[in-house]
Amino acid sequence: MKDALRERALIEGFSAVGICSPDATPQTAARLGAWLDAGHHGQMSWMADRAEWRRSPTALWPEAQSVIMLAEAYTPASDPMAGLAHRDRGVVSCYAQGRDYHDLVKRRLKRLGRWLVDQTGAEIKVFVDTAPVMEKPLAQAAGLGWQGKHTNLLGRDLGNWVFLGAIFTTLDLPPDMPEADHCGSCRACLDICPTNAFPAPYQLDARRCISYLTIEHKGAVDPDLRALMGNRIYGCDDCLAVCPWNKFAVAATEIGYQPRVGLPELADLSALDDAAFRARFSGSPIKRIGRDRFVRNVLYAIGNSGMPALAPSAVARLQDADPAVADAARWAVERLGQA
Repeated sequence: MKDALRERALIEGFSAVGICSPDATPQTAARLGAWLDAGHHGQMSWMADRAEWRRSPTALWPEAQSVIMLAEAYTPASDPMAGLAHRDRGVVSCYAQGRDYHDLVKRRLKRLGRWLVDQTGAEIKVFVDTAPVMEKPLAQAAGLGWQGKHTNLLGRDLGNWVFLGAIFTTLDLPPDMPEADHCGSCRACLDICPTNAFPAPYQLDARRCISYLTIEHKGAVDPDLRALMGNRIYGCDDCLAVCPWNKFAVAATEIGYQPRVGLPELADLSALDDAAFRARFSGSPIKRIGRDRFVRNVLYAIGNSGMPALAPSAVARLQDADPAVADAARWAVERLGQA
């Protein structure tokens, strides 16, 4: 059954599959607790609210006997950092360039899960990112890769451009061997971070991470951090892009991950109202942060552009109804005035 499952997962489009037991990550509870105690989760209160389930899959679903971890590649075809040089345009993280991965991965998981139920009669639950599941430690326990110094999963045969999905099942399957750490003395991901979001290897202070600041952080961003965000308007790929293991990265096969957003002009994005924002980013992960937070990010990028020609776009948002947007507009106008 395990061999048949692996074959079926690859047919469905997954790049790799591994299996572990629900109790295979006993170290997770202590690490999560220390991270939360340090306040490194910032405004992500849901990390603390559902911590008991996150600490152990057995608490989330006691009946589960096995966890099937699956990886799906979204490897970019071009250099994701090239857009940083185009200061009049916004850079969007590669994972959000195409269709929403939640929908695509979950659809694939459900098909694979339905096949498993038909074959064995076992019960299943499928999870993609939004549930209180610590996917990365489970993926390491299942042998897919290891959590690098940037805290993301990477594999010798995968690279680090992967989405993770999980199928919990009452079926008792033989587990795979966990993967060891192969980062060695490399610290490229730590040194590239624009905001020094890694207090130590394998530790992330989300409060300084550009992905967190542009996606999860509500309200105004600390002015010292704004100046370090550059023209990144949704997420950040720097620590992923410099990983040497990406030379072995698998190519993305899902057409839905092909870029639709590109490098949009900041002036155009700053003028979006709520309806235009929703229309433009329909079906995209970007849509979930809403117009106000997105335009706030765009105005920070305008302020960092050093291009006075973009000042009218910031001036036009000075009286915006959202306080964080209006504040970002004032900051951008001041920065461009100095430029």
